[in-house]
Amino acid sequence: MSPRRDFLRPLVLSGPSGVGKSTLLQRLFSEFPDKFGFSVSHTTRNPRPGETDGKEYHFVTQDKFKELLQQNAFIEHAQFSGNFYGTSFETVRHVQQQGKRCILDIEAQGVRQIKKTDLSPVYLFISPPSLAALRARLQKRGTETEASVQKRLATALSEIQYAKEGAHDLVIVNDDLDRAYELFKKVAQGEQITTDTLPPLDD
Repeated sequence: MSPRRDFLRPLVLSGPSGVGKSTLLQRLFSEFPDKFGFSVSHTTRNPRPGETDGKEYHFVTQDKFKELLQQNAFIEHAQFSGNFYGTSFETVRHVQQQGKRCILDIEAQGVRQIKKTDLSPVYLFISPPSLAALRARLQKRGTETEASVQKRLATALSEIQYAKEGAHDLVIVNDDLDRAYELFKKVAQGEQITTDTLPPLDD
């Protein structure tokens, strides 16, 4: 597969909450402001401090989300921590029409759904070095209750298990942010990398 052909395919980025996906994306868009476009998902969750409607997410009500669902507007959708998330066909088309590579940040439920479509993306999984490291990152956020941390860790466990089944084309373990970004940058530009090994599930 040529780098150019890989670059034209959407890049589906997935990994547990707190693994550093947002940081990697922010670095990429900062370094290459005209080369990539982010598929802005719809969500029914409330905005976090500093988030803007239409930038990080399209923030909608549950009724509006269900209305879009009925219109088959989503490539994939998922429910996570009591909120709905969805990626619309329109947002992906909008990025591609600008001549940019579309990057989608998708939960594991959504990855399963995308595999049933004709999108034909490259699937990239960002993994924590261990569940203990992920727990520490989530607690450091200061925005999660202990119950929320436990729920996210349980979800992370199932996501890593799904990744171990070979669901993704590539894996990057974010044990060092600079190293992870250099690998992520190569993947985003359609270059080949040696995939990382997923961590054990028993810590």
